[in-house]
Amino acid sequence: MVKICCIGAGYVGGPTMAVIALKCPSVEVAVVDISEARIKAWNSDQLPIYEPGLEEVVKQCRGKNLFFSSSVEKHVSEADIIFVSVNTPTKTRGLGAGKAADLTYWESAARMIADVSKSDKIVVEKSTVPVKTAEAIEKILTHNSKGISFQILSNPEFLAEGTAIQDLLSPDRVLIGGRETPGGSKAIKALKDVYAQWVPEDRIITANLWSAELSKLAANAFLAQRISSVNAMSALCEATGADVSQVSHAIGKDTRIGPKFLNSSVGFGGSCFQKDILNLVYICECNGLIEVANYWKQVVKVNDYQKSRFVNRVVSSMFNTVSGKKIAILGFAFKKDTGDTRETPAIDVCKGLLGDKAKLSIYDPQVTKDQIERDLSMSKFEWDHPVQLQPTVPAAGEQIWDVSADAYEAVKDAHGLCILTEWNEFRKLDYQKIFNSMQKPAFVFDGRNVVDAAKLREIGFIVYSIGKPLDPWLKDMPAVVA
Repeated sequence: MVKICCIGAGYVGGPTMAVIALKCPSVEVAVVDISEARIKAWNSDQLPIYEPGLEEVVKQCRGKNLFFSSSVEKHVSEADIIFVSVNTPTKTRGLGAGKAADLTYWESAARMIADVSKSDKIVVEKSTVPVKTAEAIEKILTHNSKGISFQILSNPEFLAEGTAIQDLLSPDRVLIGGRETPGGSKAIKALKDVYAQWVPEDRIITANLWSAELSKLAANAFLAQRISSVNAMSALCEATGADVSQVSHAIGKDTRIGPKFLNSSVGFGGSCFQKDILNLVYICECNGLIEVANYWKQVVKVNDYQKSRFVNRVVSSMFNTVSGKKIAILGFAFKKDTGDTRETPAIDVCKGLLGDKAKLSIYDPQVTKDQIERDLSMSKFEWDHPVQLQPTVPAAGEQIWDVSADAYEAVKDAHGLCILTEWNEFRKLDYQKIFNSMQKPAFVFDGRNVVDAAKLREIGFIVYSIGKPLDPWLKDMPAVVA
């Protein structure tokens, strides 16, 4: 029986290994993590992450050929194939701070693998890593090998949170990069044989290590670029009276462009887009490609601009101050169908409003109060370290935000509400009931274009929708970003 071990029981490692176990019943899969609390959650009825379909897959395989354990060294020692899916946060200090990936956890994992291994191993990069990481890891392993052979593969994930299980069950492609040597080819075939048990062979792509590593960064950069492009257009639409949804629909009909990732919003989030672009920027700068670095840097700048523009629109619309006013925040996750808050635009929007002394009431159907408090307390990039290494939430002085049990509680007596995640339930709310419970004039700031602005205006709301013709109230109050 082939034994697979995955180091890191997070958003990538957990779902990926669960699907491998489901589709490869003859393979024994162990997911290991140093966090006892996280492993305990994986072995419970309350999984540590929310992803549609994940619970059913885990329950079907757990205890049969899928195991979650904190006995890291034991399972690494026994495994034939080791996936490494640890955090690769952006460095906060030192060389490359604010752009370069911090490979501390990756290096630690590599040294541990070398230390405990007693047989040949295939080590698979699953985390998003800079180009040439495999070469560095290879050096660590070979210099500590004690005669053991290690083959390094790059197998980047291309999952979208909210559809991760479906993406794993029916992927567009599986990319495997390895050394162009006999040993490398053999390792590629071994991993390919695992995926081939359910993925059509024409969707399993092989490449050299560097191409595979760069493909992941490039894919996320291209997707983020599309979002920033349509968000840049949304600002122009508001200034001219055009409708960004109509513009997106028109250009999406061009088969060379296509309709995906053309929905304007308050900004992109998630664990990868910004981090990977900043990493790409750093790699370009290190290789003397300054113009290329500046090009990709602009994608992040437009995303930051979109969030600032949204906050300024809220403040300027409400008589140029939100001090002491209750603002309801509907949605905190970076997208619907996930509880993930990493780099969610809601953090910057909330911090911007809190900076103007607003009082926030936050509701999200999948994000816990502890997570929201942690996110609003942390500095930039601290979120991407393991939970046990993140700073603790400081003791609250005067509480300037609270977390509500439902949307109706959040909006009660609010002056305005901001929709920051496109949860389906926000489309179905009783907005007449909400209007009746709010202070007047009642404002809706729709950062995801989920509401019918015309119907809300009939009720009596003043409505701002990203990239849409402005409400008459707002036309004389332009949101200018300082």
